[in-house]
Amino acid sequence: MKKFFKFLFIIVLILFFAAVIFVTWFQLDTKVHIPETKDKSATLLPVANPEKDFYSCGRNWVQLGNSGLWELYLEGKPFERGVIEGKLTRGLIEKQEQAFTDQIAEMIPSPAYLKFLKYFIYWFNRDLEDYIPDEYKYEIYGISLSASEKFSFIGNNYQRLLNYHSAHDIGHAMQDLHMVGCTSFGVWKDKSADGSLLIGRNFDFYVGDEFSRNKIVCFEKPDKGFPFMMVTWGGMAGTVSGMNDQGLTVTINAAKSDIPYSARTPISILAREILQYSKNISEAYQIAMKRETFVSESILIGSAADGKASVIEKSPYKIALVEPRGNYIVCTNHFRSETFSEDPENVKDIKENASLYRYRRMLQDITDNQPLNVMGMAKILRDRSGLNQADIGMGNEKAVNQLIAHHSVIFEPEKLRVWVSNGPWQIGGYTCYDIDKIFHNFAALHQRTEINEPGLSIPPDTFLRSENYKQFIRFREMRKELKKISRHGETKNLSRSYICELIGTNPDFFEVYSLAGDYFYSKNQPDSAAGYYRKALGKVIPRQNEKQKIIERLADCIIQMKTKKL
Repeated sequence: MKKFFKFLFIIVLILFFAAVIFVTWFQLDTKVHIPETKDKSATLLPVANPEKDFYSCGRNWVQLGNSGLWELYLEGKPFERGVIEGKLTRGLIEKQEQAFTDQIAEMIPSPAYLKFLKYFIYWFNRDLEDYIPDEYKYEIYGISLSASEKFSFIGNNYQRLLNYHSAHDIGHAMQDLHMVGCTSFGVWKDKSADGSLLIGRNFDFYVGDEFSRNKIVCFEKPDKGFPFMMVTWGGMAGTVSGMNDQGLTVTINAAKSDIPYSARTPISILAREILQYSKNISEAYQIAMKRETFVSESILIGSAADGKASVIEKSPYKIALVEPRGNYIVCTNHFRSETFSEDPENVKDIKENASLYRYRRMLQDITDNQPLNVMGMAKILRDRSGLNQADIGMGNEKAVNQLIAHHSVIFEPEKLRVWVSNGPWQIGGYTCYDIDKIFHNFAALHQRTEINEPGLSIPPDTFLRSENYKQFIRFREMRKELKKISRHGETKNLSRSYICELIGTNPDFFEVYSLAGDYFYSKNQPDSAAGYYRKALGKVIPRQNEKQKIIERLADCIIQMKTKKL
């Protein structure tokens, strides 16, 4: 017996030391190194708040525009810019981080799994800082000094903000979570009303409504590279949509990737570098070639210097430049170059998901509406219909307008104008900014000043005032309630009138029928469930895996009904 306890003691001791060694190794391997900064004088700069929703710090400022968009002007060196941005947008950073963490908790309600996810991301991103240029690390560190300590349970401020820059990529890699499905396009010469280049994009990256609420239109004049504007949010130094003062635009679209094994350069950081340091497509491509990324992405580059747009298709292992075949180009969520024509993930994605359908719908839109002006671009970005203008339900991923957009943007590069959607999504108005005028006339503001071009704004879509819009809002509320019931395993009984109301909110959308079917399936009512599943299969379903799930549930219902008859 003594030998047994001695043996047990030795095993416990070995396991204890092994655990200590593992924890120590994990902490050392995932430790993020704070950038060393000699000049920290920017941290002492005061912030003035002379009136509501306007703050200034030196020559930098932020204000809430009449459109509801926050407008931010920054200049200086990287750390200085970051510190000042943090000071000016402290409240917006906290709101954004709260919205992000709340949505993650809603998507993953298990505290144990969330804790596991936290440590997995630390390990996954252990080399992230090695793939981000020093300039942007200094800027992110400067911003992080103003981040809220209430989220320190996730990590220190700098580590969190650094990791958030890879969240976009991880969301792209996991497209089955329905977080992404962007669309962008460009027209010029005979496809454009005045022959000039026009670029449009919907940024359909959905992390909840609150995450989309406080958009920032940032105008940044760095000490190196070109001044630029980008549509962003609190705490974000990377770029997803932007234009510099050379008339070069950058927008990013997810493509299907394998689940990555470790972090490399986040796509938003690569896009930011292209925006800040390129004046034409060739220079953008050269920058894209020298950076390693860990997901696949299409980067649409519009160029006033070239008078056209092209698409850079980039995966962790390959890169290609897609040139237009006519005076237009369309980019959704699959690769089109010869380089990726036999890539297994790309081929699978084209067959099974919504990207190719949406691409074809875009071609129809461009053909039907040419030549296009800015209003025509907005009309396409707001298109909720399917191929041949079919009704496929409001919010369908196969539509150009999926009614989830964080923002929508229209660029006029040769005139240095940009239109940014106010919300909700792209059906609200678009506010116009002249970036040349802003960099020359609106630096060093000390009071709220209207900086947009009100005479060039795009009015809201008439859909916003329609009964269909009210029905769609009700549909979203009911869908959220039903998913909550399902997620928590509740046994709540819903009336037939409730189910009828659900169907009536969005009768052309497959999901109302699949939701109804799922409810009756959970109630062990296979006959009712089967009826709704059959109706769902008669609608346009964006993803093959969604369709397959409905088919499998229907088959199970049929088996159950036959069993009951025996």
